[in-house]
Amino acid sequence: QVQLVESGGGLVQAGGSLRLSCARSGRTFSGFTMGWFRQAPGKEREFVAGISWTGLITYNTDSVKGRFTISRSNANNTVSLQMNSLKPEDTAVYYCAAGRFPEVRRSRDAYEYWGQGTQVTVSS
Repeated sequence: QVQLVESGGGLVQAGGSLRLSCARSGRTFSGFTMGWFRQAPGKEREFVAGISWTGLITYNTDSVKGRFTISRSNANNTVSLQMNSLKPEDTAVYYCAAGRFPEVRRSRDAYEYWGQGTQVTVSS
């Protein structure tokens, strides 16, 4: 079983930055692709960014291009999302997810394990 715990959310003004982290406990991280998703009130959960076990990265370029950076430490069993130049429309609950496949997938249905989410609120 894989357990994921997110941290780093909070309230920030527009233009500010936050760094989200996701720590894994339980079975090995080996071979898992990690993803960050977000869900705003009344909206579907959407893909934000993902990183494969080998470091291949995919972003939802429409919404986060050039502002968010995903990274992972396989040694420390963590994945992070650095969010810069935040906008009010980035306000959402952010979720970390893990799935055992070699490439990044955008569909939330592909991911087997999920964290509990962390709230990010960006004020204007």
